[in-house]
Amino acid sequence: MRLPNGYGSVVKLSGKRRKPFMVRKTVGYDGKAHPIYDVIGYFSNRTDALMALAEYNRDPYDIDLSKSTMSEVYEAWSDETFPTLNRSMESAFRSAYKHCESVYDRQYKTLRKGHMQACIDKCGKGYSTKSNIKMLFLQLDKYAYDHDIISKCYSQNLDIGTRTASDKHSLIPDEDVRMLWKHQGEPFVDETLFLLYTGFRVSEMLQMRNVDVTDTTLTGGIKTAAGKNRIVPIHPELLPIIQNHRSDREFLFSLDDDQTSEAFRVKYSKDWKKAMTAIGFNHLTHDCRHTVRSKLDSAGANKVAIDRIMGHSSGSIGERVYTHKTIEELQTVINMLSYGKTQ
Repeated sequence: MRLPNGYGSVVKLSGKRRKPFMVRKTVGYDGKAHPIYDVIGYFSNRTDALMALAEYNRDPYDIDLSKSTMSEVYEAWSDETFPTLNRSMESAFRSAYKHCESVYDRQYKTLRKGHMQACIDKCGKGYSTKSNIKMLFLQLDKYAYDHDIISKCYSQNLDIGTRTASDKHSLIPDEDVRMLWKHQGEPFVDETLFLLYTGFRVSEMLQMRNVDVTDTTLTGGIKTAAGKNRIVPIHPELLPIIQNHRSDREFLFSLDDDQTSEAFRVKYSKDWKKAMTAIGFNHLTHDCRHTVRSKLDSAGANKVAIDRIMGHSSGSIGERVYTHKTIEELQTVINMLSYGKTQ
């Protein structure tokens, strides 16, 4: 059957090919009046090829866009999406993208689950990084589907394993905290004591702004809905450090112009460990957060109040919806943190 003029054509290519039927569309003519084609795709049989051509004529799409590589889709998606994200999420996606180098130059429409899964399996990182890579492919798939680059998404069933309890974090003994007080004022020490008396993450501490600090409370937090903009009362022993650092500068602990970036957080954690090792403090930054939660739990603090302070979502619906904790109640709980410090 002859196709209408300007409709496009299906051509069977010579040789043994897995997809020998090429669908093409004439987009112009060269100086010798020879047609110039844009290829819509390749198919294993003529029926599928004709259906693809019919679909294209029913709802034409950008053929050049459909040829976009993974890196080109990422650039287009990130240009559109990153301005709407906080710096933490943007950094997480940028980091995940670095683990996808093996598919940067592959046309996105040819990506299959196996290609994506290989990026996850070969990243050499833990559950969080694998989860971020999967999240990136989910986002790119949605963008590619919405822009007619792909007709099927393969990222939904990517396997990232299960989160396992980490044994790399340990609790910080009271004697180590008392030792830190003896080094107050030295590099990284005030910030470490801040973490040990508030339960904030390092990234949250680095983004703590002076405008969110009062004489009695700290307001900050990122990452989760329960953790964002949470109010944590100031422990009496921590108050002198807070007062010493409050100023007209933007951040409570002003360390660097780019201190809210993920790259700076990683650098900070490495430099922190070097400084702490020099004074005999052999712990990771996140050990501070583990220590706060454990100390409060051991002291018999109310679980919902602990969750409020740590920025965790309480377990039951009743706890999440109906239990409200006042600042005074949270102050009572934060005061339960005791490391045996003497004046």
